[in-house]
Amino acid sequence: MPISSITGGMSPLTPSLPSSGASGTKPAGADFGNALKQAVSSLQQLGGQADSASLSLAKGDPIDIHEVMIANEQASLGFSMAVQVRNKLVDAYSEIMRMSV
Repeated sequence: MPISSITGGMSPLTPSLPSSGASGTKPAGADFGNALKQAVSSLQQLGGQADSASLSLAKGDPIDIHEVMIANEQASLGFSMAVQVRNKLVDAYSEIMRMSV
């Protein structure tokens, strides 16, 4: 079987650089800062959803317990992931500071 028949209508992947927009004068750390802000805000949103679901259950509102448990577990996993990312960043920073120039 020839290889060309496997690829069919697929086009080859070509690497592309991210577009810098019209200005092109963005500071290098701006994208990381925005990504970090978005990650923290989504973590806060998960925590808020878990809190509101727990409060609704405590008030006796018609909410399923599995929805509350899922919301709490998502918030817990998100927080655990954020802590692990922080630990990796601190380790990387410490390693860089130990390097001799």
